Amino acid sequence: MSSKSLRIVYMGTPGFAVAPLQKLVEGAYNVVAVITAPDRPSGRGKKIRFSAVKEYALSMNLPLLQPENLKDPEFIARLGELTPDLQVVVAFRMLPEVVWSLPSIGTFNLHASLLPDYRGAAPINHALINGETRTGVTSFLIDAKIDTGNILLQEKLSIGEDECAGELHDRLMELGAKVVKRTVDQLAEGSLVAKAQDELIKVGKELQSAPKIHKSDCLIDWNQPGLQVHNLVRGLSPYPAAFTYLEKETGQKILCKIFVSRFETSSHSHKAGSIISDEKKEMRVAVCDGYIHILSLQQEGKRRMSTGEFLLGTSLTSGISRFS
Repeated sequence: MSSKSLRIVYMGTPGFAVAPLQKLVEGAYNVVAVITAPDRPSGRGKKIRFSAVKEYALSMNLPLLQPENLKDPEFIARLGELTPDLQVVVAFRMLPEVVWSLPSIGTFNLHASLLPDYRGAAPINHALINGETRTGVTSFLIDAKIDTGNILLQEKLSIGEDECAGELHDRLMELGAKVVKRTVDQLAEGSLVAKAQDELIKVGKELQSAPKIHKSDCLIDWNQPGLQVHNLVRGLSPYPAAFTYLEKETGQKILCKIFVSRFETSSHSHKAGSIISDEKKEMRVAVCDGYIHILSLQQEGKRRMSTGEFLLGTSLTSGISRFS
């Protein structure tokens, strides 16, 4: 069967899922419908905003479905009427079996890690937080569990020493779009042999996981080694962002997000969290094995700014003693 003749249903919601859909549409693949999350209010004004995938689907006049409940009989019936040969899932919800088992060829998912490592909701963040030097994307057939299905294709990618989650996200998105296209082509040709993930697990190796990031995971502990702190900052930048507190001598604490940092190994006698600054452009924070140079940050209630901009409006000698 020709890949261009396959009836494809595409499922996705955030920006990461737009590039693969765009790759299929621009390649003249037969995308018969796009399924994305229902519209939700967001922001301070609680305005209804469309998902990134919906915005793109509307711009290309693609048929669109936004079910609240993926087990809704009306939705299942509508999906059946589309008679999909293949379903492609990128950054979407967990599918019930009645949905993923529907297409004749099957349903595959694109995951932003080299499975079986980093199964879960936040693989990009956790790979950086753990200091990995490489990652990649995996296409795999969906089964009843999360991120455990048989692998179709994988592509590796080196991680930059100071690369942040936002930068890595964009590179993996582009790589993922190419892998989605190749997966569709090779499934149509019948040339892909799915491989069980258990075959890739080395004896004695502990798999890394990638659970959802919670606010408590984002708090910086300045008592940790510097590289660990630096990796947390870049692994959470720009969103949800690692945070700390500016601690005043009065005891007042002001939440502060850190977006860009650099680690310098050094011996010193400063207490962890102590701020060392020239009051003009440079601000370092002491850790046990050196200093974290803060290059971009955002004080609560203010905009994101460079350290130089921050220091113009904040005197570190007027009652601010340290980060905690």
